[in-house]
Amino acid sequence: MRVAIQMDPIGPIDIEADSTFRLAEEAQARGAELFHYHPDSLFWEEGQVAARGWPLEVRRVKGDHFRLGEEAVASLDTFDVIWLRQDPPFDTGYITTTHLLELVPDTLVVNDPFWVRNFPEKLLVLQFPDLTPPTMIARRLDSIREFAARHGDIILKPLYGNGGAGIFHLTRDDRNLASLHEMFTAASREPLIAQKFLPEVTNGDKRIILVDGEPVGAINRIPPEGETRSNLHVGGRAERAGLTARDHQICNAIGPLLREKGQVFVGIDVIGGYLTEINVTSPTGIQELERFDGMNVAGTIWDAIDARLAS
Repeated sequence: MRVAIQMDPIGPIDIEADSTFRLAEEAQARGAELFHYHPDSLFWEEGQVAARGWPLEVRRVKGDHFRLGEEAVASLDTFDVIWLRQDPPFDTGYITTTHLLELVPDTLVVNDPFWVRNFPEKLLVLQFPDLTPPTMIARRLDSIREFAARHGDIILKPLYGNGGAGIFHLTRDDRNLASLHEMFTAASREPLIAQKFLPEVTNGDKRIILVDGEPVGAINRIPPEGETRSNLHVGGRAERAGLTARDHQICNAIGPLLREKGQVFVGIDVIGGYLTEINVTSPTGIQELERFDGMNVAGTIWDAIDARLAS
């Protein structure tokens, strides 16, 4: 199998936490040939989608975790699988890569780029309002004020952010809403997302990993002292977690759609029994789940890919 991985530079990653590294490691263990390229190196020319990158070998040695071969231009239709794994923000650059990857014939792109583009994490949840906390997508300040007045404490965050960046908890009497709105709207023309604050977040933000629409396990991310955000990027602590009846209800509701639309590796966020995000762009959590549960999640993902290739 030949596997191309579209990701940010591999040098700075944490090999003990990075899910893309783990996916590459598992593919290599199965005999795959790896090719690594940056999103900026993807191009279309005269009917062909190609990328300038490097043959890649990975190894679990801190500070010496990869080796690149000689730089080359590769036509992406020569690969069996292409991984779409660069981090958001989900901006026009990211969206353009999904358009280009759609034009690669006879190659499986994971996750399916058409539906990654149409299912960004904070928008796909809107299809399941019975599973989510009260939520608003809006740009006007007066609309967000009315939402906050109805629900008291709210979370305000950018619609296409990632990793916990730009997330604010505003209390009922907070006087910073207008200032934050001014800051966000000066930086971008995008709407904002507001959600009713769930105090259960102090007990953790559960990340459930689904493979081809089926849940394989979960971790709980505990926010650090004095912090609302539980993302591991900002100091959240991962703990072992099981799946509750409510978790299974959520997964049963969204799983068939994810499977139908080619979203092979997905991470959803659940707080206090409410679905808050469906992460399809570059979900994480594989390595933490593997350490807690002693399972080969990366292997399960590759088994699902093999099944798709064989169908």
